[in-house]
Amino acid sequence: MAGPVAVLGLDPGSQVTGYGVVREASGRAQLVAVGTIRTPAGGDMAVRLGVIYTRVAEVIREHCPTEAAIESVFVSKNTASALKLGQARGAAMAACAVAGLPVSGYPPTKVKKSLVGVGRAEKEQVAFMVAQILGVKNPKWALDASDALAIAICHLNERRMRKLAEAL
Repeated sequence: MAGPVAVLGLDPGSQVTGYGVVREASGRAQLVAVGTIRTPAGGDMAVRLGVIYTRVAEVIREHCPTEAAIESVFVSKNTASALKLGQARGAAMAACAVAGLPVSGYPPTKVKKSLVGVGRAEKEQVAFMVAQILGVKNPKWALDASDALAIAICHLNERRMRKLAEAL
């Protein structure tokens, strides 16, 4: 029987990247770590990507997750923003790959539907459900961090469903 699994959830952004580590043991999700990685405002993009890579690598070393889950890039009307988001996502994924973590990607609508039941849920609804699932009263984390926790929880849900389907 496999032991507890710890998932690093990542909500990438070129200015703010949210992260959250959630451990599942005996079917119960537990908060391990949560926070944000803030890059220098208006700084050189290469420097910002370096900060994201370095800080994600530090989180991995400190909390030893066994898997990672990251929000997929969505295409918006602003192609420059989508490109920056993709670069931030790449820096975070590279840190996971170097650490040997398998990485799964989830679109925002799937994450929201997994937690709230509606793919177009507001960030505050997602944050509320994350706090409920993790048993945290009055969470003080940023919405970017809450989104990262939601991605980790979504991954745990998907993992559980895959195992159930395999058992059939």
